[in-house]
Amino acid sequence: MKHFGLSLVATALIFLTPAAGVAAEPVAKIPVRVVVVTTFELGADEGDTPGEFQTWVERLPLKETLPFPAGWRDLRYNPTKQVLGIVTGGGAIQGAASIMALGLDPRFDLSKAYWLVAGIAGIDPAHGSVGSAAWAEWVVDQDLKHEIDAREIPRGWSTGIIPLTRSRPFEAPPPGPGLFSPNVYHLDPALRAWAYGLTAKVALDDTPSLKGIRAPYDQPAAKSPPRVMEGDEVSAMTWWVGDLMTQSAESWMAYWTGGHGVLAMTAMEDSGILYSLQRLSSMRRADFARVLVLRTASNYSAPGRGETAAGLIAAESSTDSATKLSAFRPSLEAAWRTGDPVVEALSSHWADYEANPPRP
Repeated sequence: MKHFGLSLVATALIFLTPAAGVAAEPVAKIPVRVVVVTTFELGADEGDTPGEFQTWVERLPLKETLPFPAGWRDLRYNPTKQVLGIVTGGGAIQGAASIMALGLDPRFDLSKAYWLVAGIAGIDPAHGSVGSAAWAEWVVDQDLKHEIDAREIPRGWSTGIIPLTRSRPFEAPPPGPGLFSPNVYHLDPALRAWAYGLTAKVALDDTPSLKGIRAPYDQPAAKSPPRVMEGDEVSAMTWWVGDLMTQSAESWMAYWTGGHGVLAMTAMEDSGILYSLQRLSSMRRADFARVLVLRTASNYSAPGRGETAAGLIAAESSTDSATKLSAFRPSLEAAWRTGDPVVEALSSHWADYEANPPRP
């Protein structure tokens, strides 16, 4: 939680304008090699029921608290490893606002920092199982669209989701950059390949609970034990579920990536996070070529055998607590186990990676 007294005093000292006629001493920037981006925390940063942030704070560790009045939560920092941690808040709007606020914060030079988005997500049962982790190359925005209620879509349409400036689902060609964009974010494939290669053999937990969750699924990928994989993401503020919605998201991914992207994960924040990083990159306050997105599966995006979409959404959202997600704890652990080797490699080999990103 925010430490308001400390935050106000520290912020005043940092941003206080010198009196007229007094030369300001140059203030050294706080060095940052890696920014770990998480999207929510449930309580305190340490010692209680964890969200996405707590494991990083406790294990990396991120012991220093830095006030962040413009953010959703205070920042945490490891001065030895020069790793900074942020919680953006849920959804693309908070993701965009928090990352832009951090990128414009005068305390930091983030122009060469690597960014690791490490959050939980839904997983397409055609691509993997709960408890798994996926490194994305493509993130596609599903909020910028036309939509017709499913009860009113014309006969023969596969979905009521239509690209903006188009009149039919998946009408070719996809719209180019314009008023309603960007719709697709392409992360550096070589950096993604390096991260995947470094972590492909990371062992992820396969518990009796996970085996029970995947038992109703017939897809081979959904029935497999958790693993680290390569797989892309559809990002939307709407938390949707169901076979038809998942099929539509698969097609949406293929449409916007020219068939190169393969849907694995469904999440809510990354279109906003990535858009801010693109803007900051154009200002040379960040480097979009140094961004990694790692999502880990806390739940399936479609029901299994004998289940319904309505039953799945009821089970996964019975309260406002993310702890009710079927594979919540394993997905948090997977994010840490898969993300930490990448953070450690970038931080500890900074002499190699400061000037040039790693390659497979």
